[in-house]
Amino acid sequence: MSVELLEDRDGKVLTIQASGKLTADDYHRFVPETERLIEQHGKIRVLFDMREFQGWNLAALWEDIKFDIKHFKDIERLAMVGDRTWEKWMATFCRPFTSADIRYFDQSEADQARQWINEGLPVSTS
Repeated sequence: MSVELLEDRDGKVLTIQASGKLTADDYHRFVPETERLIEQHGKIRVLFDMREFQGWNLAALWEDIKFDIKHFKDIERLAMVGDRTWEKWMATFCRPFTSADIRYFDQSEADQARQWINEGLPVSTS
């Protein structure tokens, strides 16, 4: 699995680029970074880029459920960018587990996803 984290808008927006299959170790890597941003900003926005994404193993799914329960109200917006029908379905499935405004975008709409996730936020000062 490959997970890359990119901060934007002074840490108010976190882009998670995931490819392959997520493992519990991936969560142990990016959850502390996400929690640091939540602690710093209160609520954050997340763009989840699922290029060549193949889902989760069972341990990662458990880590995801724990994260969702703990941070139910900490994600303001969640843009999910993918290229498969099941990924679009996943955006709908996630709704009960978060108070975030969730939108799915096809890979061809990645620019619109970034525009929506940044909407109303000041441009980074760094």
